[in-house]
Order: sequence, then structure tokens, then C-alpha cells
Amino acid sequence: MVKLNRIYTRKGDDGSTGLAAGPRRLKSDLRVASYGDIDEANSIIGIARLHTAGDEEVDAMLMRIQNDLFDLGADLATPETGEDLVYEPLRIVEAQVKRLETEIDRLNGELSPLKSFILPGGSPAAAHLHLARTVARRAERLMVDLARKDGEAVSKPALKYVNRLSDFLFVAARYLNDRGRADVLWVPGGSR
Repeated sequence: MVKLNRIYTRKGDDGSTGLAAGPRRLKSDLRVASYGDIDEANSIIGIARLHTAGDEEVDAMLMRIQNDLFDLGADLATPETGEDLVYEPLRIVEAQVKRLETEIDRLNGELSPLKSFILPGGSPAAAHLHLARTVARRAERLMVDLARKDGEAVSKPALKYVNRLSDFLFVAARYLNDRGRADVLWVPGGSR
């Protein structure tokens, strides 16, 4: 259980932050930026959920994802240092990836095939999910860069999860846009 007695510690006043394991890192560190973007996507999903009251199924999916994103943040904040930890670190697992795939398939099964790219928009929920999707893609790019750095590791399930997440957010946005009927379609050259 997490227990926060004090919100500020002053330790980060020098531009560093503490991870769950290992030495302090600069707040601009790639690992810190990765879980920062995951946190940002989570916050945007929270805003989207303000507009999903009419669809309890999707809202429940998004709530599970928000919880998963805290798991992913914990995973990224606990780098594999080779040191023995006094606790089992929280990691994203394949079951979380599989659940996302199942939910993508469930929602996508009710959508008509795309005939054009979609412009972010439509309903407020969909617009926010499109924004969360772009932030998740940014987090994925940072995580891929981090995984390629010498001395750093990002688990394969974590990378799979963030890749599926953006797919889920895209499909959920379409689903919440009246099952795709209210999608805003791109018209190539339409504003020339």
C-alpha cells in the first residue's frame, strides 16, 4: 500500500528525482520522461471518462487502463539494476496485453471498416481519447529509445502494452463516436 505523508520533500529542487530503485535521475532523464508521458495519457483518459457516463462498458475498460498505467509507471520507475530488492517489483504482464487485445477486438467488432483516415474529434470523449492516443504514442517512442540505451531495460510486455494502448484508444474513440458513425473523416485536399 502506498502511503504519502508529505507531498513535498525538497529533494527534487536540484532537478533530480528518485526512482523506486537505483540512484536518483535528472527529471529530464529518458526513463522519467517515459513514465511522465504515461502519467499524462492517464490524466487525459480521466478527462475522457467525464464524458463516458452513457457507456458503462467502455468506462470500465478505461478505468482498468488507468490502473494499468499506474502499473506501467511503477514498472518504468523500477529499472532492472541487478540489485536485490526487498520487494517484488510491479511489472506489466502479458495478461494485461491480452486483455487490451480482447477489448480492442470487442469494440472493433461493432465498427464498420475505415474508408478514410479519421480526424481527431467527434464527441468530447472521442476527442480526449484521440489526444490520449497521441500522448501514448509519444510515450512509446520514448520507451523504445530507452530500451535501446546501454544499461537500460524496458520489458517486452511493457512495450507491447503501450503499443496496444494507442490502438485501444483509437478504437474506443471510434466506438464512442456513435460506433464510428460520428467520426470526422479526413478529406484529402479538401481544404485547398
